[in-house]
Amino acid sequence: MKITIFGTGYVGLVTGACLADVGHDVLCMDVDRGKIEKLENGQIPIYEPGLESIVRHTVEAGRLSFTTDAARAVSHGVLQFIAVGTPPDEDGSADLQYVTAVARSIGEHMDDYKVVVDKSTVPVGTGDKVKAAVRAELDRRGLELEFDVVSNPEFLKEGAAINDFMKPDRIVVGTDSDKAADMLREVYYPFNRNHDRMIFMDIRSAELTKYAANSMLATKISFMNEIANLAERLGADIEAVRRGIGSDPRIGYHFIYPGCGYGGSCFPKDVQALARTARDCDYEARLLNAVESVNYAQKHVLFDKISHYFSGNLKGKVVALWGLAFKPNTDDMREASARTLMEDLWKAGASVQAFDPEAMEETQRLYGDQSGLTLCGTKEQALKGADVLAICTEWKEFRSPDFAAIATALKEPVVFDGRNLYEPDMLSRNGLIYYAIGRGRNQFQFD
Repeated sequence: MKITIFGTGYVGLVTGACLADVGHDVLCMDVDRGKIEKLENGQIPIYEPGLESIVRHTVEAGRLSFTTDAARAVSHGVLQFIAVGTPPDEDGSADLQYVTAVARSIGEHMDDYKVVVDKSTVPVGTGDKVKAAVRAELDRRGLELEFDVVSNPEFLKEGAAINDFMKPDRIVVGTDSDKAADMLREVYYPFNRNHDRMIFMDIRSAELTKYAANSMLATKISFMNEIANLAERLGADIEAVRRGIGSDPRIGYHFIYPGCGYGGSCFPKDVQALARTARDCDYEARLLNAVESVNYAQKHVLFDKISHYFSGNLKGKVVALWGLAFKPNTDDMREASARTLMEDLWKAGASVQAFDPEAMEETQRLYGDQSGLTLCGTKEQALKGADVLAICTEWKEFRSPDFAAIATALKEPVVFDGRNLYEPDMLSRNGLIYYAIGRGRNQFQFD
């Protein structure tokens, strides 16, 4: 099938590459000429495991191509996927200007039947706005052309997006058109062979499904962080508690890992947007508001621990920081907990020596003019001359370090672990003082 993808970010590029990988003829369109030129030269603008090889071989096979020409993009495919960004507006609502701009462009250039597929994460009711935008352009041109609008939300985890697309848990499609539904079945047939993963519903329900899924996962994280903070005050170990409740199949082990807060492009934005949608309906979503409030506070927990350890005097201190991306296997730093920690440390007069396996370029882009930041080539280099170590991202290479070398390199043998990577007894045996999240009573914090 001929398919057009508007947007070459995480969602758009992964979607386009994976659809081309199974044989579809995909054209990805983006207004960013620099990004398109890089893609045409084989340069992938984002880090996602497995993506580069798929893009390379599908481009070489002639099934994946790129353009900045909107007219060419609209002409290419019957299916027009919208996968552009929906950043949070000042009031927390999703900014739909890029989505509606694409819809207008489709209406401006289409000359036959199209299926417009909302792949971006959008508020309930966006399908109606997309339909109105396309129709307004057709009316302006004096044309009566048939088209359908479909909601097909993505459920991709950064760092595992290729596997999530190729082996989906579910494929949600919101449509009131049998014709459009049949076309989506054909698109996803290669991913749907051993059992039917497609779930059809109305457009508004599909839009709400995406927000509800991410908000539920964010809720689990914030709940565990609340319990972890309580565990510290009660002298309990949150890791034992986690295993105890995770063994209940009604709860499970997924997304119940406490830490220094969630980040990324999805959870923070989607919780805020759904809460805003509730307010627009004159409903106070108290649970969603609490989830966001807990997460905001949790992002400052590591700084509070470090500040308390130094009796509030951080001026001139150097903190080694392992992990800058919001999660492993990505270079994405949007809403990353490491950003909150670094900014808190700088305000307090401390400096940071940081390392991340993939997010160094992004950190340089964001904070290149920050005099209190030194980017280091290895995790070991980040330790040299530092007072203490803090960890914000659970990269695999951080899981089994040389603890004795850490103790020797630091001026004070103290580790502040925002992801609970280690067992306290192991660090104690290696001469390290260990402060994690919810791992028993930390006397320095509550005396």
